[in-house]
Amino acid sequence: MPVNSVSMMGPTTIQQPVKPTLHTQPYEAQQNFAATLKDAIANVNAQQITSDAMTNRLINGGNVELHDVMIASQKASVTLNATIEVRNKVIEAYQEIMRMSV
Repeated sequence: MPVNSVSMMGPTTIQQPVKPTLHTQPYEAQQNFAATLKDAIANVNAQQITSDAMTNRLINGGNVELHDVMIASQKASVTLNATIEVRNKVIEAYQEIMRMSV
């Protein structure tokens, strides 16, 4: 069984950086943001589905190691918690902008 290196600083998936352009139209920026947000939420959902599937295989006596199930579960938990924290920060920023007087 090969041993893969573990890095605490590396992301779970590598996102392609969005190339900024000087003349981005608001519609294009909105579409890029929407696509990025959709991909991030899909990644969180995929982590949750993988964790659930591995847990079910372990419960049913499938060929899966306990440590692999625990790692998948922790990855899903961390990505979900990070997503929730980002959502909370976005809501706080929106509320702060709404409180500003013009």
